[in-house]
Amino acid sequence: MFNKILIANRGEIACRVIKTARKMGIQTVAIYSDADKSALHVKMADEAVHIGPPPANQSYIVIDKVMAAIKETGAQAVHPGYGFLSENSKFATALADAGVAFVGPPVGAIEKMGDKITSKKIAQEAGVSTVPGYMGLIEDAEEAVKISNEVGYPVMIKASAGGGGKGMRIAWNDDEAREGFQSSKNEAANSFGDDRIFIEKFITQPRHIEIQVLCDSHGNGIYLGERECSIQRRQQKVVEEAPSPFLDEKTRKAMGEQAVALAQAVDYASAGTVEFIVDGDKNFYFLEMNTRLQVEHPVTELITGVDLVEQMIRVAGGEKLSITQDDINLKGWAIENRLYAEDPYRGFLPSIGRLTAYRPPAEQAAGPLLDNDKWQGDAPKGKGIAVRNDTGVFEGGEISMYYDPMIAKLCTWAPTRDEAIEAMRVALDSFEVEGIGHNLPFLSAVMDHPIFIKGDMTTAFIEEQYPDGFEGVELPEADLQRIAASAAAMYRVAEIRRTRISGRMDNHERKVGKKWVVTLQGVEFAVKIKADKKGSTVKFEDGTKLRVASKWTPGDSLARLDVNGDPLVLKVDKITSGFRMRSRGADLSVRVRTPRQAELARLMPEKVAPDTSKMLLCPMPGLVVKLDVEVGDEVQEGQALCTIEAMKMENILRAEKKGTVTKINAGAGDSLAVDEVIMEFE
Repeated sequence: MFNKILIANRGEIACRVIKTARKMGIQTVAIYSDADKSALHVKMADEAVHIGPPPANQSYIVIDKVMAAIKETGAQAVHPGYGFLSENSKFATALADAGVAFVGPPVGAIEKMGDKITSKKIAQEAGVSTVPGYMGLIEDAEEAVKISNEVGYPVMIKASAGGGGKGMRIAWNDDEAREGFQSSKNEAANSFGDDRIFIEKFITQPRHIEIQVLCDSHGNGIYLGERECSIQRRQQKVVEEAPSPFLDEKTRKAMGEQAVALAQAVDYASAGTVEFIVDGDKNFYFLEMNTRLQVEHPVTELITGVDLVEQMIRVAGGEKLSITQDDINLKGWAIENRLYAEDPYRGFLPSIGRLTAYRPPAEQAAGPLLDNDKWQGDAPKGKGIAVRNDTGVFEGGEISMYYDPMIAKLCTWAPTRDEAIEAMRVALDSFEVEGIGHNLPFLSAVMDHPIFIKGDMTTAFIEEQYPDGFEGVELPEADLQRIAASAAAMYRVAEIRRTRISGRMDNHERKVGKKWVVTLQGVEFAVKIKADKKGSTVKFEDGTKLRVASKWTPGDSLARLDVNGDPLVLKVDKITSGFRMRSRGADLSVRVRTPRQAELARLMPEKVAPDTSKMLLCPMPGLVVKLDVEVGDEVQEGQALCTIEAMKMENILRAEKKGTVTKINAGAGDSLAVDEVIMEFE
């Protein structure tokens, strides 16, 4: 077995590999760019080597720099994680030439299956059903338009060397095909150093289900069940679960056996994933094979108890698989939510900045991972649920504009799907992130969505259920009552403390009233509180009584309460006359006033927001790639105005209405902050 492994990656996946290597007694080497000199993976590794400037194409994907780090540290093997060089056959060849083991498949398998065009041709030759499309190389945008018309709209424009949603666009007409081709080509070049593009038919209403395979170099191959990955935004997965709520055992077996056969046809040896599109009748079509570890691998580990990273390392060391297909028994249910540094209220645009607060829920272990003693870490043994958070950041750290916006993967496991969903709801409510925009509210909304709860989602879920973007959650009245009762009880505690601090010690409880008016989400609740040493009974005008108990004290940013015997977790910030409270995807300004204060508050005029309708504001921190208009140009609704790049993604900003450009305040190459004025109109 190896003594030292270099991880040719960054962020949470580098930290993930380090954990398993540490468990196996293997030393680790991290590599880092200027932007990552204080990153968590650098702190966790035994050694770290600087490899260049922040852009990945000047550091993490420069093969010569990675090879130099290997030589400098004497690493015997390299784990590439995912993305970057993980499916780069030139890198695998360079390692082989240097006598360094690649913790991944053989070069031949990467070349045959890692390239999306080649893999589809091989699948077709092997008799595997594939999605219609054009597998040849496409020279320019006009050829892309011609091919798109031949295939038939809508089409998917994809980077041949792509992955993780990078270099992918859906086009519904000629104009979108032209724009999509160029943007995909640019993103592919920046992310993978390979700008080849292909086009395939975009199948509407599909489910995205993938099979995890594991093979060794001795001819053994197994599959470890499937993962449901249908909830995606811009072809990037957001929520995954294992197993799929859609598949039956017969379909699972057929997909698994086909996936293993395909892997063995190319002499695959390592962990890999075969992705399928599955229609409503459980017909499945080969989509692609990812010759690497997948982002969503934790849910497979949670239901099988198999540490996939450990298996990859052992296979790379020449060992035979120690498990057979008969050893794989899927137990319980696991769900993964990807925490992204993006603002869901601004169309999920990337967000950067310092993490002023980063406090994940406490991890705990249960289920197969505990039974098989396969998982690592200091997590306490649970009694029915597991909570796991794979992350690469820490409180006080910086989220950079140069890399993928995913900062953590929050996972829960439980014996049943309903229990796993409920565990995830509580975990999301308990996850504190401040300083950047993030998608925690959106993830909470998905966990409560009826379609997700039923397991009826397709890859069109987000597009169909949130066609106008995410605007927050409107809670039902029963939930509002629970939060109102909690807020009233908490406010009373805060007022008592305030009177003590101010010196009003004489019978302070008498000076803090019992009657309050709580306003939230446009609803008013008049309540009366009766408190004792164990909690408070909050009575509403309609006669409803809620018993609230909690150990919360003023200043705590997280409140764990018991309301009529049911748990409630609230993120809490103090505001004038109340709290900002966040729960189950809702972000609420909760005002707690005396009846007289509430009466006067109703007379106050509402603050009017400034008019920015004649300005184009930068929706996220980013770099201006190009401007499509000049001063004096007349623009039409939907016309492209400029392109902003952030976190390896290009975003085209368009005119919301007809107008004339009167002023342009930025040029190509400029770095802009959120809400900075790019141009003005009349």
